[in-house]
Amino acid sequence: MSQSPDQDKLNTLLGRMVGDLGAVATGALVVLGDRLGLFKAMQEGGKLTAAELAARSGTHERYVREWLSAQAAAGYVEYDAGADRFHLTPEQALVFADEDSPAFMAGAFEVLSSLWIDEPKVSEAFRTGKGLGWHDHSACLFRGTERFFRPGYNANLIGSWLPALDGVVAKLENGARVADVGCGHGASTVLMAKAFPKSHFTGFDYHAPSVDRARKAAEEAGVSGNTKFEIAQAKTYPGTYDLVAFFDCLHDMGDPSGAATHVKESLSPDGTWMIVEPFAHDHLSANLNPVGRVYYAASTMICTPASLSQEVGLGLGAQAGEFRLRQVITAGGFTRFRRAAETPFNMVLEARP
Repeated sequence: MSQSPDQDKLNTLLGRMVGDLGAVATGALVVLGDRLGLFKAMQEGGKLTAAELAARSGTHERYVREWLSAQAAAGYVEYDAGADRFHLTPEQALVFADEDSPAFMAGAFEVLSSLWIDEPKVSEAFRTGKGLGWHDHSACLFRGTERFFRPGYNANLIGSWLPALDGVVAKLENGARVADVGCGHGASTVLMAKAFPKSHFTGFDYHAPSVDRARKAAEEAGVSGNTKFEIAQAKTYPGTYDLVAFFDCLHDMGDPSGAATHVKESLSPDGTWMIVEPFAHDHLSANLNPVGRVYYAASTMICTPASLSQEVGLGLGAQAGEFRLRQVITAGGFTRFRRAAETPFNMVLEARP
């Protein structure tokens, strides 16, 4: 016999649901405002009426008024009731309007929109167990992933992550060969190429449209001279390198130990493998927090289906944790492994033969 619900606990849960429903609904409006340039138009400064923002952004006043009201209810913009005007605080501008900010989050909402769009495909994968390849997702996932991860790379890669690796920065400054495997749109590759012009960087990804976009990004950043992008998989990319980097992609691979084996074969004798993965503790109970909530959701809809669509189909998931990753990496022949750095969203692992 089922137990009667505790009314206080039910009310608490329902109250949380109202907040969650508001977050989900507002997320769509963040994507809308980002796409239409509404946040960037507000970033130009001043308190604006809906009509002024519509004129500044080339949109329709009545729609803008409703959008602003929803954003104010969410606490994403500020509302001056006396003047009937809206504005962004400096903090809100960093989160929603400034793509170079380490706190920029609009790209994350673009990633999450793909979860809703591709839900029917993932439902079918649940039924069949066949998985869903990265390339089978909607295009907003590819662009959103770059925009979500790029702020963290901008804030940490050159200043703290690479310096945390043993002797790597000196090699890069003197001129090293670097492979960025699973490079996507090339945000990490381009960032390193700009910082270390004496080194040569090759980005590899199996997804041809992402490689095309990465090549354009390199041209736009003026680093085509020491950067190239090629279509290749993690177990077959060519060349020998002083540094191989995997940014937030190892857990997506069907055979990560096979990839590790190939990395070892592609490294110079004193080479380094840098693996950046989503931050996670080793046990589920320790990951039941806001960051884990986001990562488990993305892993359910994107990462695990991607792995299960490939050979072996290990299905590590985005919250594999350091211990499980160590097992996968050492199975590829690496004998030295350590956590070199971490942020609330990432952990940086260093592996050497």
